[in-house]
Amino acid sequence: MAGPTDGLPRERLIPAMIAVCLAVGMATLDTAIVNTALPTLAVNLGTDAASVIWVVNTYQLVMVATILPFASLGEVLGHRRVYLAGLWVFVLASLVCGLAWSLPSLAIARVAQGLGAAALMSVNAALLRFIYPSRQLGKGMGINALVVGMSFALGPTVASAILSLASWHWLFLINVPLGLAAGWMASRNLPQFERSTHVYDRGAALLCAGLFGGLTLALTTGVQGVSPVATVLELLLALLCGAWLLRRQAGHPAPILAQDLYRRPLFALSSLTSVCSFSTQGLAFVALPFLLQHQLGHSQVATGYLITPWPAVVALMAMVAGRLADRYPPGLLGGLGLLALSAGMCSLALLQPGASALDIGWRMALCGAGFGFFQSPNLKALMTSAPTSRSGGASGVVAISRLVGQTLGASLVALCFHLSPGAGPQVALWLGCAFALVGAIASGLRLSGFARAI
Repeated sequence: MAGPTDGLPRERLIPAMIAVCLAVGMATLDTAIVNTALPTLAVNLGTDAASVIWVVNTYQLVMVATILPFASLGEVLGHRRVYLAGLWVFVLASLVCGLAWSLPSLAIARVAQGLGAAALMSVNAALLRFIYPSRQLGKGMGINALVVGMSFALGPTVASAILSLASWHWLFLINVPLGLAAGWMASRNLPQFERSTHVYDRGAALLCAGLFGGLTLALTTGVQGVSPVATVLELLLALLCGAWLLRRQAGHPAPILAQDLYRRPLFALSSLTSVCSFSTQGLAFVALPFLLQHQLGHSQVATGYLITPWPAVVALMAMVAGRLADRYPPGLLGGLGLLALSAGMCSLALLQPGASALDIGWRMALCGAGFGFFQSPNLKALMTSAPTSRSGGASGVVAISRLVGQTLGASLVALCFHLSPGAGPQVALWLGCAFALVGAIASGLRLSGFARAI
């Protein structure tokens, strides 16, 4: 069995890392590229904008609802098994999505694709802990952070490129050859894992899905103003499932909600920092196209180029921060990164009509530098502050923190536009500035003796 301190030999480490990065990259990218393609999908499937949004919502909802149950399952069955099962489900569902003939058939296939993506992302960080030796774990986390950040940021560009060369079906079919390559490398190189002795709690898994599914639905319908009654009912369902889940798993050695891990101040602060940072990113990437096109007068193509410095600098800084994370405390690195991100969001909110490309570019680069500098050290802090036996639970928290943050950020943009129709993008960017500042404070608290007391 592989252990967290030995890692894999180099001849297996590289293909194993490629397999893991391919999988998490595809799962992350699929959220962003479909957002961009929604108008094209609506026209080709003969439906309206309100209906086609469910192509995105079903995928996101299923992922948020099932990530923690899959993470818990990984501790019982083994992270390798859950990863491979999720990968094959994702590949098959991508094929069905690419062959879909109607909106209902595509939405159903996206449910299956979301299940596969949730399984992949739930064990992603746990796999890294066993692939890399402990002294190089920061480097591995840096590579993973690079892939996740780039996949999310480059989604619109990739979608535009695919749609300019082929039909919308290839947004999904492109996953098939990539997934098959990842599966071949993973099956030959991923390590086997020791399994937990506790029994998998299926009832708790259903309650967890009800908790996060209900919260996501309530957030979506609430900010869109669809139905106040539906929002209240969804919220009540979520709270009921959450309360029942906490009561059911009281005293459990490995609870699905990871209450045992959240009792560790360093882990709890790292999770809060992650939610804040990804909320900031979600707010920015939804609001910026509106700011650049509707208020500053740039074209859709120009907007893509103007946003590019953000993901480009994320790629550079993620690798730098990953290596620094093996030498310096994550509280310091993460705090500095989020302060830079907050300053960058503030500078974007202050943009005026007539701003040059250079004016916009350096602000984007500052945000990218801050986000990239934070991500790798925080990921390492989340994983190493949990015991080895709870790597699956910690990995699930990594994934759910990212998804909850992105979903919250994107939903809050709609609320900002509703409350301030004339200045919605600026309000969203100021809110992102506040989220990043809260994250920086939470990161700095990890330097205190209280947070280090485990």
